[in-house]
Amino acid sequence: MTKGYSTSNDFDEVDLKLLTFIEDDFDVSLDELSDELEISKSAVHYRLNKMKESGVIKGITADLNPEPFELDMVAITEVSVTHEKGYSTDIGNKLADINGVEQVYYTMGDVDFMVLTRVQDRNQMNEVIDQMVAIDGVNETSSRFVMDEVKNNPKFMNNFSQE
Repeated sequence: MTKGYSTSNDFDEVDLKLLTFIEDDFDVSLDELSDELEISKSAVHYRLNKMKESGVIKGITADLNPEPFELDMVAITEVSVTHEKGYSTDIGNKLADINGVEQVYYTMGDVDFMVLTRVQDRNQMNEVIDQMVAIDGVNETSSRFVMDEVKNNPKFMNNFSQE
């Protein structure tokens, strides 16, 4: 990561507005951003490049809807593991490498990891769980199956305090 933004204090008001616009729709044109932010297109381009180079913007991706792919079986799995040196990174990476796993969180409390999985059917879910329990150091799993996704919004600019 190149030098640029190291804390939230490094963002000015224009940066925050720019990030809010592109988080909602990255396909917005430089012309539109320039007009909305009241700065030149070259200034918008410079700011976007600076944020890409510093790792603030991690990538440009399409936000795909899982429904057309019939990826409607979602589970949240608690994973308890044996605590050995480096276990959080080692086991966390192995969990993340399993096909169907969308998110992995190393946690503190009663369980060590929370894993969110999205697959098409029970057979795939069984394969995912089998791969989880086959990881050396995994002691126990407990899964909750999602009945309805009430809110699934990975955007976080609305959560960011601008004070």
